[in-house]
Amino acid sequence: MKNIITQFSRIFVGILFIISGLIKLNDPIGFAFKLEEYFSDPVLNLPFLEPLALAIAVFMVILEVVLGVMLLVGFKRKLTIWSLLLMIIFFTFLTFYSAYFNKVTDCGCFGDALKLTPWESFTKDVVLLFFILILFFNQKFIHPLFKGKINATIVIAALVLCSFMGYWVLNHLPLKDFRAYKVGTNIEEDMSFPADAEPAVIEMVFIYNVNGVNKEFSANDLTALPEGATFVDRKDNIISAGYLPPIHDFTMEKDDVDHTAEFLAEPKLMLFITYDLELANDAGLKHLEALKQKAVQKGYKVIGMTASNQDVIAKVMAKYNFTFDYYFADAITLKTIERANPSIVILEKGVVKQKVHYNDIDQLEL
Repeated sequence: MKNIITQFSRIFVGILFIISGLIKLNDPIGFAFKLEEYFSDPVLNLPFLEPLALAIAVFMVILEVVLGVMLLVGFKRKLTIWSLLLMIIFFTFLTFYSAYFNKVTDCGCFGDALKLTPWESFTKDVVLLFFILILFFNQKFIHPLFKGKINATIVIAALVLCSFMGYWVLNHLPLKDFRAYKVGTNIEEDMSFPADAEPAVIEMVFIYNVNGVNKEFSANDLTALPEGATFVDRKDNIISAGYLPPIHDFTMEKDDVDHTAEFLAEPKLMLFITYDLELANDAGLKHLEALKQKAVQKGYKVIGMTASNQDVIAKVMAKYNFTFDYYFADAITLKTIERANPSIVILEKGVVKQKVHYNDIDQLEL
């Protein structure tokens, strides 16, 4: 009986770690954004780790997949099980902390493919901890799946394939887009409410660093931010639960005027999504003006979207001789639309038709 329970735990834990790791490896930048949220001052107060978030994210998700493979094939069982145990203890603490103190509303355990509430995430980790403890106390029942060097070869192959996948998606786009703005999405429809739905009341609170101190601002305060304020994070306070549309924070503003409805009606609209112009890739920015001129000749209206302030926008426009205007949108919204900074999105009357990384501009079909 112990052997049966152990083998079931081995398969369950191994497969779950592989699935969870591959989903996050499909979009490591999204997982890095989640880690930045954990490292921020309001949560764990580890801001020195924020610049390392992407490297940590890639390492962790590859490790997650490889450990799952190592467990299934029975390779280095003591190292594997100890690693799994330490990892799940850490994540169980993290999800409990997030849930109890309501710090992070989504752990990012399964990326955008499956959203879990903080307490659901904690429960999932407790279940995993239970099965990993079974493995820990019954290691003698875990034997190599194959003889010779086959197990080691499988593990090395998994490591190489995961590394290649990570490299690919970082330089292009996720292989599978699970986000609210995937190709085919009608933004206006996904912002609408069913006639009989009770709308949720949500207060968006924006955190900006002002002279070294993180301060909270309401949405109405964003047009009058102190000089030098830099965006840190955003949190949504649920005042009352209700129906929340898939897209609920999409805006296109300029000079305190909302142009969202106007632009979503455009038959040909090209968006340059750059959530932070100061962090944007220089090589990517250099391609935008030439692409804008080409798109205009094809009948497109071209605009930029960013969360950067007017001073930064002015400097970047002067440096690259941009002849298109930038419109404001929340940084988290822009990061959700596309991970690359910058990236290019094509809309046709509010429907997402194409999305490309700045490395794949030549794949655009105008």
